[in-house]
Amino acid sequence: MTWPGHSVLQVPVPPLEPFVRVRHAHYDPAWVSADPAFVHAHVTALGPWLAEPSPADLAVVAEVAASVEPFDFVLERVATFASGIVHLVPEPDAAFQALTERLTAAFPQCPPYAGEFAPVPHLTLDLRSPEVSEESTRALLGDVVPARCRADSLDLAWYEADGCRLVHRWPLGRRRPVLGSAP
Repeated sequence: MTWPGHSVLQVPVPPLEPFVRVRHAHYDPAWVSADPAFVHAHVTALGPWLAEPSPADLAVVAEVAASVEPFDFVLERVATFASGIVHLVPEPDAAFQALTERLTAAFPQCPPYAGEFAPVPHLTLDLRSPEVSEESTRALLGDVVPARCRADSLDLAWYEADGCRLVHRWPLGRRRPVLGSAP
């Protein structure tokens, strides 16, 4: 499932970045980003998203991000979808589901995964093959998991061969001024 030249709203997961980046490089180096701010390891919130979002679209995403408080989750359980995607399951996943629901409600013209798959929160690790299984992927992960993570931002990422990059990052939760600080 690849939509060449597409954008994704995603929650970055920096603790898994080294592993996921290496797997991207293994399968197709053209999809490894040269942008140091781009995080390959992520849980998709909504994608594919708008190819050319307007300032109003970006403002809506900013509002949604501001309405979601940062949250903690753990990545430990490895699972495989029927499509062969080997992934980690974020636990708990309710906050990811709520974020996807809010974004889908705001952008009904962008159904999750283009309507091809149900929006199940996950972090993609690998693709099942004769050489790759849940067990082999778990062994490659080693002590990377369990990973205790905090979702504190929402990224707008652009995906295309030789052009993956971070477009925008919104912090989760409202930024309230601290008493005595400048506005």
